[in-house]
Amino acid sequence: MIRTHSNQIDDFFAESAVLGSILLKPDCLDEIAFLEPRDFSQKRYELIFQVMRYLHEHDRPVDVVTIAGHFNKHNRLEDMGSISDLTALASSVPTASNVRSYAEIVRSRAHKRRGRLLADKIVEATNEDYESDEDYFAAVESLVDDLRPAAESEMVGLGDTRDDYFRHIRSKAEKLLSPYKLFNEWAGGLWRGWLFILAGRPGAGKTAKALQYAYGIAKHNPDAGPVLIFSQEMDRNELIDRLVSMVSQVNYRRLINKGGTEGFTDNEWDRINRAYDEVSRLPIFIRDSAGVTIQEVRATARRFRKRYGKLAAIIVDYLQIMEIPQRKNETRAAAIGRVTTTAKQTARQLKCVFMLLSQLSRSSESRDEPKLSDLKESGSIEQDADVVEFLWDTDEMNGSAKVVQSIFAKGRNIGTKKFRLAFEWWIQRFVELEPKEVPTGERKAHRK
Repeated sequence: MIRTHSNQIDDFFAESAVLGSILLKPDCLDEIAFLEPRDFSQKRYELIFQVMRYLHEHDRPVDVVTIAGHFNKHNRLEDMGSISDLTALASSVPTASNVRSYAEIVRSRAHKRRGRLLADKIVEATNEDYESDEDYFAAVESLVDDLRPAAESEMVGLGDTRDDYFRHIRSKAEKLLSPYKLFNEWAGGLWRGWLFILAGRPGAGKTAKALQYAYGIAKHNPDAGPVLIFSQEMDRNELIDRLVSMVSQVNYRRLINKGGTEGFTDNEWDRINRAYDEVSRLPIFIRDSAGVTIQEVRATARRFRKRYGKLAAIIVDYLQIMEIPQRKNETRAAAIGRVTTTAKQTARQLKCVFMLLSQLSRSSESRDEPKLSDLKESGSIEQDADVVEFLWDTDEMNGSAKVVQSIFAKGRNIGTKKFRLAFEWWIQRFVELEPKEVPTGERKAHRK
């Protein structure tokens, strides 16, 4: 109890010193921009600091009169305390020159105070019912995330960054080879840190292409780290059926029908065994459960990054059926925005490709090809994505294969482009086709 009382006294003096310094020199608020209102232990001081910051940000004087006037305007004068208490703050410090040191003390003590409160919340969380351990871990991670303050970013002069910049430009580009040669030649591969949206109407082959990406990344980038697949519609064996069919070239329908009434031939069994042996040696991991949350995805990815040292890719099939709780008065689009923003942050922080599969709205069917606005519940999806690839059925055939347009409608640092693919559905594989030749007359007309 004595130690707690001592802590409260220390908090009081440090917080008083910060507020007193601001009253002496309001411009020092710019020097302590890292300080948050919640860092103050007393509610009264928290509110006073909020008002000080509000007045400063709106280019108004910050003094006893303007602060009291603001509280009075909102009928909250009792929350401020007396005028004499506010005046006493200004005389609590001789100079504002040490304000940053005072603010750092306030912030450090706030971190420890929130840490103690966090411990209590974690204890409370253990008494709640969760459907799985992952749900519990996600809840605890969410609590811990709230503890950490927003990162403070300093302005840096270009004269001070020369060494860092030339280290950056001499280093090897952080890209992963995809299984598609023409795409790799154009984009250089899949860039680490990308939020990659793969979208299409139902039946377009999104899952098949995502699995081909996963297989290609794991096979062609042996030291890149694991590829994590979160499947919400299909169970693990259904995904493995598709992978094995693609690698073994055993007919997919025969695979899912267990070889039919006659069973698999010896040749098919041999190919299935060799294909499974190959994919099982790759660092591909699958979780098959419905309604996964973005917090669960991020928590799992962090654990794999910690275990393996790096992570190649995260693939979630698909966005619209994730468990996306809506906060009070929050729209569905805003809730999805929180998911895409977190996905993008995860890609950047873990230096991996984060691939989110997404549906296209039904209205896209009325066009010759889709637009970014056709992304179902688009808004933030379109805004947050680094790359958006559409799979679009052309009604054209290449032998027995459907010809599908791979339309890169958005590409940060790579631009936009279209590729022609043959979807060999019987082995769940996409094959790149050479660009279709445009007749000379049409090319001239197009240039006009």
